[in-house]
Amino acid sequence: MSYGSSSIGSGLKSGSRPFEFGRTHVVRPKGRHLATIVWLHGLGDNGASWSSLLETLPLPNIKWICPTAPTRPVSVFGGFPSTAWFDVRDLSEDAPDDVEGMEAAAAHVANLLSTEPADIKLGVGGFSMGAAMALYSASCFVHGKYSNGNSYPVNLSVAIGLSGWLPCARSLKEKIGSSPEAPTRASSLPVLLCHGKSDDVVQYKHGEKSAEVLKSHGFSKLTFKSYSSMGHYTVPEEMEELCKFLTSNLGL
Repeated sequence: MSYGSSSIGSGLKSGSRPFEFGRTHVVRPKGRHLATIVWLHGLGDNGASWSSLLETLPLPNIKWICPTAPTRPVSVFGGFPSTAWFDVRDLSEDAPDDVEGMEAAAAHVANLLSTEPADIKLGVGGFSMGAAMALYSASCFVHGKYSNGNSYPVNLSVAIGLSGWLPCARSLKEKIGSSPEAPTRASSLPVLLCHGKSDDVVQYKHGEKSAEVLKSHGFSKLTFKSYSSMGHYTVPEEMEELCKFLTSNLGL
């Protein structure tokens, strides 16, 4: 099931022109509503494709919100427009991070979650670039605010990243050390990272390094799963791991 919506990203701009988020697809819980997760697609994809898959999972108590990223020029595509949560050139450690784009997308995710009932557990997850965005949102939650100083408005109970990477890894130590609450939030947030060793789009080393960096900065409830023959896609075994992780950590 889905509904159409679009909104202007707060601060997601190219020059002075804001980018518009695409359609948001919602999979409503088939049973009692206990948790809501925003799920973020990869580069060039849309919310519809993931909502179709998530609807098939045996998780009747979860509401899935699957937004669609803005269409924007993407540097890795030579400036060709594509749906993307932020701009990306490459995944090297020295590559510049599009913090402005990530901040706006993280605010969009938080806005989607902020209208959920107070007794509902909240989470964020994604695939590829969507996984990077989910981890960036998790870092904002741990930090307690965005990099512009505005408070992060929602309390996350889980974060999931499939076939992705950790953006802004160089600033994570500063975020963790910036407030007395941040280390506690980091150590109490369950995080699931999964990656295929045959991934030729986001190489396995990026997923592995992301897990190492997060663990070294106090994310002690992080689980990293690798799949020897999996490329840049998902497999049933990975979806089973996702279901097990969510059932356990959300008390479903």
